[in-house]
Amino acid sequence: MNKAVHILLTLMVTGIIAGGVLALVNIWAEPRIAANQKRETEEAIYLVQKNGKSYEEIKTVKGELFKVFDGQKNPVGYSFVYEGNGFQGKIRLMIGIEPGLDKVTSIEILEQTETPGLGTKVTEHPYKDQYNGLTIGTGIEWVKGKKPVKPNEIQAITGATISSKSVTAIVNEGTALLRKMKSEGRL
Repeated sequence: MNKAVHILLTLMVTGIIAGGVLALVNIWAEPRIAANQKRETEEAIYLVQKNGKSYEEIKTVKGELFKVFDGQKNPVGYSFVYEGNGFQGKIRLMIGIEPGLDKVTSIEILEQTETPGLGTKVTEHPYKDQYNGLTIGTGIEWVKGKKPVKPNEIQAITGATISSKSVTAIVNEGTALLRKMKSEGRL
């Protein structure tokens, strides 16, 4: 009986110490993680709006929205952080969109947990570049196994169709939300 109590006390003390160390590491790391995410978001604002020199944040119900200006304070468009479901988890991206909300300037993937070597191709330039100057129209469409022919089409990645479709859906949902905000006079 004495040996069982000794083992239980040892396990309990070890658990308390390990939990305390993990809590301290979390307290130490959390502000650094938040600062890194903020820096990454600020960099992405200008990656999707190449002519941007400054921005102002617009409060929204869902997502982070920034109105971007050139050096003379003329609006060049919006940078919008939006997320949705991918094949294996959330995909969080920055969408650059022109002031009239009719064309995507560019996209940048901020976070993803897609399949390495397949789904992660959505973060690479051949795929992402398809969104540069893409007309939104009634929504962006994707095609598989052939070249896009419409001004609002992108080619899905072979073997990673779900990831490709997910990014397209996120861009469509995000731009639809921006259009709704504009029609309501919130932009």
